[in-house]
Amino acid sequence: MSERLYVFDTTLRDGEQVPGCQLNTVEKIEVARMLEKLGVDVIEAGFPVSSPGDFNSVREISKAVSEPVICALTRAVEKDIDAAADALKLAKRKRIHTGIGVSPYHIYDKLKSNPEEIIERAVAAVKYARKFVDDVEFYAEDAGRSENEYLARVVEAVIAAGATVVNIPDTTGYTLPQDFGAKIKFLMDNVPNVDKAIISTHCHNDLGMATANTLAGVLNGARQVEVTINGIGERAGNTSLEEVVMTLRCHKEFGIDTNINTTLLNKASRLVSSLMNMPVQPNKAIVGRNAFAHSSGIHQDGVLKNRENYEIIDPKDVGVDESVIALTARSGRAALGHRLELLGYKLEKEALDEVYQRFLKLADKKKDIRDSDLLVLVGDMDSHKKSFIKLKQLQVMTGMLVPTATVILKFGDNERMATATGNGPVDAAVSAIKSLINDEVVISEYLIQAMTKGSNDVARVHIQLESGNRHAEGFSAHTDTVRAATEAFIDALNILNVTEKQDKKSK
Repeated sequence: MSERLYVFDTTLRDGEQVPGCQLNTVEKIEVARMLEKLGVDVIEAGFPVSSPGDFNSVREISKAVSEPVICALTRAVEKDIDAAADALKLAKRKRIHTGIGVSPYHIYDKLKSNPEEIIERAVAAVKYARKFVDDVEFYAEDAGRSENEYLARVVEAVIAAGATVVNIPDTTGYTLPQDFGAKIKFLMDNVPNVDKAIISTHCHNDLGMATANTLAGVLNGARQVEVTINGIGERAGNTSLEEVVMTLRCHKEFGIDTNINTTLLNKASRLVSSLMNMPVQPNKAIVGRNAFAHSSGIHQDGVLKNRENYEIIDPKDVGVDESVIALTARSGRAALGHRLELLGYKLEKEALDEVYQRFLKLADKKKDIRDSDLLVLVGDMDSHKKSFIKLKQLQVMTGMLVPTATVILKFGDNERMATATGNGPVDAAVSAIKSLINDEVVISEYLIQAMTKGSNDVARVHIQLESGNRHAEGFSAHTDTVRAATEAFIDALNILNVTEKQDKKSK
């Protein structure tokens, strides 16, 4: 049986410190409920004394979720602890997270203090917090750059004062895995009462070491990890929840595991990305768009023969339906044949060889090859012409009015018009288009990025659609954001080869 590792999620506190990514209370509750479904043990819901909004968010999250421990951050200051205790009153399970800096930089430069006074303040804060809750976590800020002997004294003192969890943060992301692992081992070997508390890691990613440092800490005795969805957070971010969880699932030889429902990782990643308007880089481990995509012919052939040839994780284990075989100039016959079979064309070797040569010429000219391109390659021109959708006209009305959009689409040689309302101009345009097509499609990802600066910004829109088990991504860029979003939606529809409804009259 695996040893238990507790997952402390700080997406709503440290993760939300990313400039421009602040959430309102309703959005925070939505994320908190997803984290509860995911199976995290602790949700750090905010820093109550910092603002009325943070105080209210902690209080409302305490009411909205019941399984995880709800944690509130404080400094080693009584008024901070008072605010946290008040905000946590309605939590079924509650924790106060208090602490102070312990590195020479923090002791002498930031706090203008001395090592003995820091220990006194740390002990006083823990004792004061214990008056309100039984579960108190102490953070030794900048422990990554602290002296191990002094850090051990601090840890021993706060555990004696009543701390149930002691957090050893690599606040600046400075340490290397072997050094951070050694620091945790030093504490486990030299703090006499260390068995009375859980040692926790909290690593930042300034040097790209957050996940490696966290795992080094776990392998040396830490039994709580402080992480965020997608690795978001201050500066270069925090340790990525999904990376730590899946590393332990892949390496069962460690004998350590979490209670995380990994099939919800992809869904949680998309929710946080969407609400915080923080696109996940395509090559991000576990949850990136390309995490299970293969474009090399050698890799594609291997994956089609046996997924484990090039994938150490089954995509379904993290909530992704299937691997992606991306057709590019580097793809081989096996990948092309596989895709054509999915489209209903099973070609004999000679015919496939002929189509493959035409495919390579086309792939050298285009960045990506779509199903409609393949239909042309195999000679199904009529099908291609019939299904291809073009935007002929878009008109939107918004402002003080209910957002309304009118679209005119061309399905091959046929024109169709529709008008719809929505909760915004993009939603209205999408609703109008949906009324003209047979297929049921769902927008699973919608991202807008500015490409230039100024009031005439060019907006690049990325949309991912789902239709049953099929997925498609559409892109467009324009100074008119609504037009860019509408064209991106249509771009994805064309990849899915959707058809027009037959119950409307032609224009």
